[in-house]
Parts: sequence; C-alpha cells; structure tokens
Amino acid sequence: MSWLRFGPLLLFLFFFAHGVGAATADGKKRVRASIQPTSGTVTIRGAGTVARSPMARSAKSVTTEASNRNRGTGALTRRERTHLASAKISRASKAAPRFHRVVLAEEEDPFNLSVKSGAALVIDLEQGQPVYEKNTGSVMPIASITKLMTSMVVLDAQLPLDEQIMISDEDLDVLKGTRSRLPVGAVLTRRELLRLALMASENSAAAALGRAYPGGTRAFVNAMNRKAKELGTRNTHYDEPTGLSSNNVSTARDLGQIVRASYRYELIREYSTTESYEVEVADGRDRLFRNTNGLVRSGEWEIGLQKTGYISEAGRCLVMQATIAAKPYIIVLLDAVGRSTRIADANRIKRWIEVRYTPRRGLT
Repeated sequence: MSWLRFGPLLLFLFFFAHGVGAATADGKKRVRASIQPTSGTVTIRGAGTVARSPMARSAKSVTTEASNRNRGTGALTRRERTHLASAKISRASKAAPRFHRVVLAEEEDPFNLSVKSGAALVIDLEQGQPVYEKNTGSVMPIASITKLMTSMVVLDAQLPLDEQIMISDEDLDVLKGTRSRLPVGAVLTRRELLRLALMASENSAAAALGRAYPGGTRAFVNAMNRKAKELGTRNTHYDEPTGLSSNNVSTARDLGQIVRASYRYELIREYSTTESYEVEVADGRDRLFRNTNGLVRSGEWEIGLQKTGYISEAGRCLVMQATIAAKPYIIVLLDAVGRSTRIADANRIKRWIEVRYTPRRGLT
C-alpha cells in the first residue's frame, strides 16, 4: 500500500532531478563569440553550434521571451540559451569601441599629376605655355592674393617709400573681424607696410597703403581695376585692397598674368620672399613677423615670388614663381580645402615637373 501511495511521487522527483541536472550541465558548456562590427552580425560558437543573428536584435525581447516560456521551471532550452548569450554579447558590443577598416593610400604616381585644389595652373615661362590646367576659367574669390595688385599700384604711383604712415581705426578689419598684429597708433614707413603686406599678409598694412594713396581708398581701388585691365585680365575685379572681401575675384588664368607682371617688380620679389622681419610697433617694442608661406623657409624650393591667401569663401590659395629643374614656372592654386592641401599640391607639382622634365641617365 505504501508503494502504491508514494511510488508515483518518487518517480516524479527522480525524473525532475535528472532534467535539472542535465540543464545545469549543459548550461556550463563554454561559449565563444567573435564580433564583426563591419558586417553587422555577431557569431557565436559553442557546443558544436554556430548561430548568426543581427546585432540590432533587442536583448530585452530575447530575455523576456525566454523568461515567459520557462517561468514555471526556470529551465532554458538550448535555443533560448543561444539567443540569450547573443543578446548579452550584443549589449557588450555596443559599449565596446567600434572597429574600422584602415585603408592605406596608394603611393602617388609622380608621372600622373593629381591636384586637389579647386583650380590650378602651371606655366612654363621659357615656353610661355601652360603645362597643367584645372578649372582655370572659373571665377572665384582670391583672398590675399589681392595684395600683389595692391603692391603694384603702390609702386606704380612712385610714392615715397620712407614716408611714415600711422595705423588708424580705418585700417581695422570690419568685414571678417580678424585681428591685426599692428596696433592702432603704430607708425611705419610705406616700405615696411609693403613688406608686411606681402610676406606676412598683414591686412592693416594693406589697408593703410590704400588709405594713404592720393585720393584715398576709393581712388586706390579704381587704380587696381585699371591695372587689371591693362594687364589683359578678363575676369578680375577688386572691391578693396586687402582681399578680405569675397567680391575680390579672379581666375587662375588671370592670376597667371598678374603673377607674371608682379615678378617684374624687384621689391615685390624681395619682400614677398622675406622669411621674417622685425619692426618697432609702439613704445619701442619690436614685433617679429614671419612669412605665411612655409615653403619659403623649407630650403627645398627656389622661390622668386609668392603670395598666400585665405578667407572662407576663397579657400586656401597660393601663387608662386619658382625655379624647378632649372626652369622658371608660375604656379597658381585656388580654393584648396584644409590647411596643408595647397602646400601638398605645390610639392606634387614640383615632383611632377622634376620627374617629367629632368633627363634620365643613360637615355638620349
């Protein structure tokens, strides 16, 4: 009688204990996962199974499903344990740093010139012909390249270079709000202002040069536009002498003519390539100015004339007359994006010319 009464209960307890033990043992099996963020999947390896699930699957939904289906016993099926592990790894992958593929740039071919600036022009001055052109007819702001024309107009007027000019409030930048290293009240000679405008691209210096012109700034700007027409430019216009206005526009082709004309002025050649210059600005204090073009100081270039420029509308600009492979060239680079692009483009052009036009040994 006792066996009939307690036998079914003992059998139930036996099978229940066996099932829990199996689930517990199976649950101790080792699970390894490899995360592949680039493919958007998580791969789980363990117990001879491989499961792939999207990383976007919610860990909460998997956990809730497993909990609801096993609320009575607390045991999980193998499939549910796999999904639960996947959900945990998914949460961990979101918190971990993401991996990115690293793409190595291919080495540039010096025979095939690729210029990154928006517009570019390279002129062989011996032949008088362009050897490279990119968007040379596009009209765009030219920023402080303007100061080449400013300098030519000053020198054409044959005004006394040793005449002293005081920096005034009128010379401050009201267009862009940039600051000048020349304080109001500083007194410099026209020669010093000309040098600082060319080598250090000092806007207050260029503004003072225009203001001190006979007839003032308006007459000076008119002279700049007349000079541009005399040089045969077709798409060049100036609104003011510094280059801060985006209405000062030109093309790479026109600037090739302006650089060629500027190179005829000895002082423009000298002042634009000055590496550094110290002037007394006020109360006996000296201030050191450096050339805005690092290539002047690099020692790897033979530069006869240069000018840099930048405003947001124009991008970063650079014009130069340089001797490369024993031949003179004019280089014009406009609308470069990033601080180093115009310099990198200039170096690409230099290597391209050296490789393309330098005779190779053993060849006739």
